[in-house]
Amino acid sequence: MAALLCACLVVSLAVLAHLSAEPQAADAAVAAVSEPPDSLTHVVNKTRPLAADYVPQDLVDAGGLLLRSEAAEAYVRMVADAAAEDVRIAPVSGYRSREEQARLHASYTEQYGQEGADSLSARPGYSEHETGLAVDIGNPDGACALETCFDGTAAGIWAAANAHRYGYLIRYPAGAEHLTGYAYEPWHLRYVGPGTAAEIVTSGVTLEEFLGLPAAPGY
Repeated sequence: MAALLCACLVVSLAVLAHLSAEPQAADAAVAAVSEPPDSLTHVVNKTRPLAADYVPQDLVDAGGLLLRSEAAEAYVRMVADAAAEDVRIAPVSGYRSREEQARLHASYTEQYGQEGADSLSARPGYSEHETGLAVDIGNPDGACALETCFDGTAAGIWAAANAHRYGYLIRYPAGAEHLTGYAYEPWHLRYVGPGTAAEIVTSGVTLEEFLGLPAAPGY
């Protein structure tokens, strides 16, 4: 009888723990879903498109590309601090309009087919670049531009170690394709703010996981 009561108690405690955790996860997911598109942590992925008429209102020049003002300021500081350590980070791509994204995705589709294109490039309306919070970076000499070997170059190594200090994440990390829907992109940085970036890097999860959102491997 004592053993039975003990077993029942363990089961009851496990159920209570599950029930108490469930609302917290649900609350996080609801908060992420209800965030306005101008939120620094607004998630845009293959299941969460931007509104058809969305255009960020605070785009500024960030030294060769456009970004939203807070992200631009952080990017400029990051590039300057890297240069002070003799590491040069070159701008590749920042904000893109929906029309620009449509042209880019069409070129990838023509080159790689629909499935290949969708693993490398977002369809128009589904790209983080349309938020003004994403930036693709490279090396001034073009070494490993938009290739996974970028992570072994000076700019790639420095960004992986330091970008979060400026509020940027490597948005599509290696091994997370089943969650983000995209191949590993060590050059693609997403601004979420320094506090959030630090938490995500420390926890070692994707932005979707951090905010309690479901995986988005496909459209």
